[in-house]
Amino acid sequence: MQTQAKIIRNPAVTAFQNKLSSPLTKKGITVLQVNLGKRCNLACTHCHVEAGPKRTEELSPEICEQLTSLIHKFPEIKIVDLTGGAPEMNYGFKPLVEAAKATGKQVIVRSNLAIYFEDGFGDLPEYFAKHQVRIVASLPCYLAANVDKMRGTGVFDSSVKALQWLNQLGYGKDQHLILDLVFNPQLPTNEKFSLAPEQSNLERDYKMFLQEHFNIVFNNLFTFTNLPVGRTKMHLERRKLYASYLQFLESHFNPSTVEHLMCRDELSIDYLGNVYDCDFNQMMNLPAKTRNGETLTVGKLLEAGNLDLINEVQTAAYCYGCTAGCGSSCGGALL
Repeated sequence: MQTQAKIIRNPAVTAFQNKLSSPLTKKGITVLQVNLGKRCNLACTHCHVEAGPKRTEELSPEICEQLTSLIHKFPEIKIVDLTGGAPEMNYGFKPLVEAAKATGKQVIVRSNLAIYFEDGFGDLPEYFAKHQVRIVASLPCYLAANVDKMRGTGVFDSSVKALQWLNQLGYGKDQHLILDLVFNPQLPTNEKFSLAPEQSNLERDYKMFLQEHFNIVFNNLFTFTNLPVGRTKMHLERRKLYASYLQFLESHFNPSTVEHLMCRDELSIDYLGNVYDCDFNQMMNLPAKTRNGETLTVGKLLEAGNLDLINEVQTAAYCYGCTAGCGSSCGGALL
């Protein structure tokens, strides 16, 4: 018997599922997103993972081996998307890159760029180029003051040096070396909320500024909405803005985005091997459910020999962040 997707209720907003004309169902799984752990060289103010230098949680050898088996077993997985923390700092990063490339899959690494200048990680740009890893790099603004405010003093300068390094290796120029940047709005300090600017226009501005000032080129800019999860949620709660921000996101709900939501064709895996519909549900401990209401692990997927065990996506109030305006996803705007 099918089970209703769990609804996390918030009195400030309409339950997200009640906004939908039909249940939010899964499509065939083509994307495997793995959060390798919470270890990171930065502690960004907007981080929904709450990662940082003092965190120690990371992938275990056992789960890494299971994920490697999963990557080899299912050819329908077209993309292996590695995130963190700084994914490069967590156990299993290179083995998963190499397993995915060996099976002809695209590999995405979500990099903070500053990691290349930490002891022991200076080989990463060349390693990425060798394996033709697609880099999705966080650069929440092209102005130094805004970046350093969100990510820490000196991070903008490190990011610029890293991007120039990647350009020297062919990233942003060679068709096989894709370099994308990510924009996040500044966290609000009052109720003058705003969504991310129109993606193509902002991409043009980024490209003009970075080319003119630093001779940097890149492929695509992705605009992300700040979802009220993790440190962003704590920031909003401290300023008593959480409920009003949810209301703002609900007021900009765009039903046209629903067809394109990233949660519909991906599985999100945590460092313990548990399965979620998306990275945000993972951070809010809202696990994916099978048609029979059971939670899943990588081990269960391997045992079943089937990735398509989930019928409905689990939803919550923060889903309005992915469906507001032009939408938001790990690949930027949806529309």
